[in-house]
Amino acid sequence: MTTTQKARPTDDLKALAEQAGRDLEDASALEILQWAVATFGKQFCVTSSMEDAVVAHLASRAQPGVDVVFLDTGYHFPETIGTRDAVEAVMDVNVITLTPRQTVAEQDAEYGPQLHDRNPDLCCKLRKVQPLEQGLTKYAAWATGLRRDESPTRANTPVVGWDEKRRKVKVSPIARWTQDDVDAYVAEHGVLTNPLLMDGYASVGCAPCTRRVLEGEDARAGRWAGRGKTECGLHE
Repeated sequence: MTTTQKARPTDDLKALAEQAGRDLEDASALEILQWAVATFGKQFCVTSSMEDAVVAHLASRAQPGVDVVFLDTGYHFPETIGTRDAVEAVMDVNVITLTPRQTVAEQDAEYGPQLHDRNPDLCCKLRKVQPLEQGLTKYAAWATGLRRDESPTRANTPVVGWDEKRRKVKVSPIARWTQDDVDAYVAEHGVLTNPLLMDGYASVGCAPCTRRVLEGEDARAGRWAGRGKTECGLHE
């Protein structure tokens, strides 16, 4: 284990994250990921919803074989599972699939069917937040595909910040990108994307809580539409 990969005190990690956020604000996405790999090595992973594989592709350029963590909630569209399988097959990454403690049937038995309609916050907690917290235990830093232009709640996303809830460094290498930047990268590198993005979906989550977006709506408008909910809890 190198010096950069030894466990650091939490206060040191927080200070490191905040300084990196300032230093790397104008760096390219690849440079940000190269910093994360150099700093954390195998204690760094990428999370992906399999909406597209842009961050996973970028990270594989910084660290071939990088861990890509995917949350299989049991409610995904078939296209999303297919995208995960394709990423695993063709990209130089190590896909790690996390699952909730309970199957959908077991959750229905305990909480009643369609919890996502009655209490979407609890459903997200059980099927996303808790599995991710457990899955990230061995990592000191994790990367996301958050972008500032996706919604008002993400407008201040730092390229590197501190995840207070999980006490980890949180890297958002494409935070400054626009949708045009994403599209250009996908086209240039032939990156895999979820087929639903070509079918009116601008943001892809669990099937029961995701709809197509209407003209003029922001990319997140199709998630939990009409429910006063904008985030699943992973980034709050």
